Amino acid sequence: MSIRNEILLKIKSVDLAKTEKPEKVSAYFGVNTFSLATMSEHLSEKTFEAFKRWMAAGEVISLEQANEIAEAMKEWAMAKGATYYTHWFQPMTGLTAEKHDSFIAITGPGTVLEKFSGSKLIQGEPDASSFPSGGIRATFEARGYTAWDPSSPAFIIETALGKTMCIPSIFISYTGEALDKKLPLLRSDEAVSKAAIDLLRLFGHTDVKKVYSTCGPEQEYFLIDRTYYNLRQDLILCGRTLVGAPSPKGQQMEDQYFGAIKERVQNYMFEVAQEAYKLGIPLMTRHNEVAPHQYEFAPIFEESNLAADHNQLLMELMRKIALRHNLVCLQHEKPFAGINGSGKHLNWSLADDKGTNLLNPGATPEDNLQFLTVLVAVLRAVYLHADLLRASVALAGNEHRLGANEAPPAIMSVFLGEQLSAILDTIEKGTKSTVSRKNVVDMGVSRLPQFNKDTTDRNRTSPFAFTGAKFEFRAVGSSQNISTPIMVVNTIIAESLDYVTDRIKAAMKKQDFNGAVMSVLSELIKETRHIRFEGNNYAEEWVKEARRRKLPNVASTVEALEALSRKENIALFEKYKVLSETELRARHHIWVETYCKLLEIEANTLKEMVNSSIVPPGYEYQSLLANNVSQLTALKRQTGFTIDPKAYADQAGHLSDVTEKIFYVRRTTGEMEKLLVKAARLDYEERAHVYFDELKPLMEHIRKHADALECVVSDDRWVLPKYREMLFIK
Repeated sequence: MSIRNEILLKIKSVDLAKTEKPEKVSAYFGVNTFSLATMSEHLSEKTFEAFKRWMAAGEVISLEQANEIAEAMKEWAMAKGATYYTHWFQPMTGLTAEKHDSFIAITGPGTVLEKFSGSKLIQGEPDASSFPSGGIRATFEARGYTAWDPSSPAFIIETALGKTMCIPSIFISYTGEALDKKLPLLRSDEAVSKAAIDLLRLFGHTDVKKVYSTCGPEQEYFLIDRTYYNLRQDLILCGRTLVGAPSPKGQQMEDQYFGAIKERVQNYMFEVAQEAYKLGIPLMTRHNEVAPHQYEFAPIFEESNLAADHNQLLMELMRKIALRHNLVCLQHEKPFAGINGSGKHLNWSLADDKGTNLLNPGATPEDNLQFLTVLVAVLRAVYLHADLLRASVALAGNEHRLGANEAPPAIMSVFLGEQLSAILDTIEKGTKSTVSRKNVVDMGVSRLPQFNKDTTDRNRTSPFAFTGAKFEFRAVGSSQNISTPIMVVNTIIAESLDYVTDRIKAAMKKQDFNGAVMSVLSELIKETRHIRFEGNNYAEEWVKEARRRKLPNVASTVEALEALSRKENIALFEKYKVLSETELRARHHIWVETYCKLLEIEANTLKEMVNSSIVPPGYEYQSLLANNVSQLTALKRQTGFTIDPKAYADQAGHLSDVTEKIFYVRRTTGEMEKLLVKAARLDYEERAHVYFDELKPLMEHIRKHADALECVVSDDRWVLPKYREMLFIK
């Protein structure tokens, strides 16, 4: 019996104590966060009101008030059992980082006291030298600073033996440059707020003081049994399978999507949700996704900064809790070939401090000039800055997914739906639209309810689709930190809102306000028509049509990232004070270097797997076949044993086929090794191009023949867990 079959017999879910009546979520939601409600209970009224003014209007609190907040935060955390605190930040790795410090301070010989001051709350000093900096910091220059982000509440992380208070923070270099994901996002929100407020004033909303982006990232992921995971070095080191033949049954029956969730998975989902609710993460939806053993969590909309923090926390919870259930949570964009990969659909919108969603079309969108103006500004932003949108989702994992009949292509386009498209078409022509109506859906059965259709349909193939009071940026990868895509969306839309505002002001010198708005919208709708596409983005016809429209189709990560170094894009980010040229070029360098290192890890892992797990079973099976042919030949020669020549040729042919497959795997692996040596002499930019053009095809060629070998080698000799096992666990 093979080791795989032994494992299969041992796999079972963990034993869990049944909960007869789970506690209501409202009873414990946010219990592990230092929320505004919690702050109000622990602070003086004066300090609490000062803190709220700081958040709403930027009136910075005093050091005395910071000390009071720090003391209250410490007392709250210690009452919950916390003994350590940390500035929790998001460096350019895309993950999170933390350095834990104890609350204790020496008060005398052999005595300590728990203390936590405002200065420690506001500022920390981690070692900056080992985080990616893109040349901003040299290895010997170690100092960096974390700084408290008060717009995101402190929270407590629990482990079996203790608790730690985490303070959401930004991370900057000693010389002040942003070395993290969070600070540019916060800057972009200020930029889009200012631009949106200026536009709203034209529409008479002089009382709006703040506009902010909101988002709700839908998180897709896979689960596999932990035992199988431990036998796959590619999953352990790379997060995806580098070899593996498709299972005879994959997703072709379409029976997984929204299907009944397995009990083992439901138990996992319940625990993830429970821990997420304690941290104030508003998970709303869970369901099976398209591929076998693929799932999704989706939250309620929040302010983007908070949503980004919560998404990072959620991904960490998902990985940690999976282990408790003897599962592993895979968040790579393409863990398994031949079935759908995972994305993170980023639902984005704008809201003001009065609670108004600026992208809500209302019952009659053709009469809602403000909505139409914001909508057209978004169209213009995507049209002019498609290269930046593509760059914001450029990473090695997404190369496997974008355009693979499971995710939007690398071509950026916008879907609006039939009704909104008709409205824009009439505005472009200068006519009045009256296309709105209730759109009641009647199922024709008296016992079933009637309901109203949304303003627009959904187009799951579009990379940037309007899906009812929001846009859905579907090209974001499942492993990504969403701060960068949000930051780019905010910045390009801030620029577009400013442009539209200036155009309307100029037009108002010649005509009344409504006429000025309509004339500007008409011109911009005409200018941006090519970015709108209502059809199937997966179709080859769209690729041809996009080429005709001169829309970029950039498949390569390194080519997409070149957008970050274009002069006009550097000027854009500097104008809105989101990223300086130094910060932008550093990010370009970091992401290209990261791409190269990931591909090198994958290639070297594949080489090891070929030599240790693929070729040896091939040789064993080849030896078995060779012995069979040899014995048949000997019998024929020594005893006159007769065999149909065709049967003999079949056995010999099978031996030849297996021998060829082993040869192709070894030969191509040798070519890959030589390429890696050659590429090591190149700088990262050149290396990334070589890896995309040459290394990835070689790896796919190795995989093709390794997978073919897997399909013919006897099952008891193949040691790597197969797709048919990993994707259909009990």
